Amino acid sequence: MCMEVRWAPELNSSVTAWCWLWTPAGSFLVPYIIMLVVEGMPLLYLELAVGQRMRQGSIGAWRTISPYLGGVGKWALSWILDSRGFTGGAAWADPLPWSVCPLNGNRTGYDEECEKATSTQYFWYRKTLNISPSIQDSGGVQWEQGLCLLLAWLVVYLCILRGTESTGKVVYFTALLPYCVLIIYLVRGLTLHGATNGLAYMFTPKGTFDLPGWQLANPKAWINAATQIFFSLGLGFGSLIAFASYNQPSTNCQKHAIIVSLINSSTSIFASVVTFSIYGFKATFNYESCLNKVILLLTNSFDLEDGFLTASNLEQVKGYLASAFPGKYSEVLPQIRNCSLESELATAVQGTGLSFIVYTEAIKNMAASQLWSVLYFFMLLMLGIGSMLGNTAAILTPLTDSKVISSHLPKEAISGEWANPRRTWGSGGRGAGNYWFDIFNDYAATLPLLLIVLVEIVAVCYVFGLRRFESDLKAMTGRTLNWYWKAMWAGVSPLLIISLFVFYLSDYILTGTLQYQAWDASQKEDKGN
Repeated sequence: MCMEVRWAPELNSSVTAWCWLWTPAGSFLVPYIIMLVVEGMPLLYLELAVGQRMRQGSIGAWRTISPYLGGVGKWALSWILDSRGFTGGAAWADPLPWSVCPLNGNRTGYDEECEKATSTQYFWYRKTLNISPSIQDSGGVQWEQGLCLLLAWLVVYLCILRGTESTGKVVYFTALLPYCVLIIYLVRGLTLHGATNGLAYMFTPKGTFDLPGWQLANPKAWINAATQIFFSLGLGFGSLIAFASYNQPSTNCQKHAIIVSLINSSTSIFASVVTFSIYGFKATFNYESCLNKVILLLTNSFDLEDGFLTASNLEQVKGYLASAFPGKYSEVLPQIRNCSLESELATAVQGTGLSFIVYTEAIKNMAASQLWSVLYFFMLLMLGIGSMLGNTAAILTPLTDSKVISSHLPKEAISGEWANPRRTWGSGGRGAGNYWFDIFNDYAATLPLLLIVLVEIVAVCYVFGLRRFESDLKAMTGRTLNWYWKAMWAGVSPLLIISLFVFYLSDYILTGTLQYQAWDASQKEDKGN
């Protein structure tokens, strides 16, 4: 059960976050694979083994190892509590509401904010989020978001209503459906015009500073790789321990740890191929649209013959017009955009922007865009539900095991309190909610997860005792712990985590104030705050 139920909720990270972390020439892939081997698989096996051996959630398991270590489980629990579909409904509209800009107040043109940005950016930031200018301005309660969150919590409640048994059945669906959608999108993406441009950009080196050797010397690459490994595998959250506590004692969780790690990373790469094929289509479409606008502008301004200007001779003709008609050319020069496929491909979008801006902008230009839109957002809905099921189990299981929640309470009451609608009107349902999400995503996860996992390793190897734990595993599963797992647990993994912790603090000291990306309505773009 630990393999099927636990890993699936974390697929959301693999489909979204991993894609924008990828840099050309596989620069991110090298530290990612190393971190998978020395951190991901060993620590996944460690948490599964702890849960299966102690037969309790995160609080009870660590308290069994040592009475002084119950705080480790509480720490993981509090992190989840602190950090935890309007757009999907709009996907049924024809035309798609993010495909065109709305008219201005007097209906004489398009809305200025939308016209200077893009229709997808405008729909996401202004219509969906109604985002505030900064995190200091809460923006008030956004009722549409609140109702969507309420509906999401209702779905989660129905899924966890009868405890782990019903959760496991739901996860089979939420885990398998995204694969079906990704396969469909892969077939569609590879047939799109310009898909090869995105895939070539994904795997081709881009200059000396993007070479893998330079990235390996960059601490941020290792920190990003470690954070992605922890997120995608669910390390440090407590949910692995919670689900593994339901395993049979003889379950081979070593095999599960290896299989899950490899499937997880393969899914990440697979999702990246899908993403970059669609990203290549989007970049090519924008590049060719830019060229067509410039060609139309020059053709009309200089009374050129239709069809004379093409993408191949555009630069040559521009040079001729600039020398032959300098006065007239200088008048139209401010309107001539600099069209570059490389620039379009290099435009990085992070976090929620990848899911709700890049993908939606590509989808609106596809044939049968409503179908692709509904399919895509339904997949995101399933990913979100799967993630919340895992996080919910990570919270309810240790609270029930530690008697914080009475075992006499019916499951319906426990599940209902967890999915209480009061949670809907927190920071997530306000105009600044997306900023808080970005801050938690970028900063609040890295340091706590590193420290939680470090304490877990030290607790097992040096408090409970590695030899004692090895003996318990052999008695429980009948399998001897080989040298690889012992070397990783006792030395390599904790030392690397300590190094990453030092790198993280050094980077913070050197860079100074932490920043987040805020939507600037006047400039119609994201900027650092």
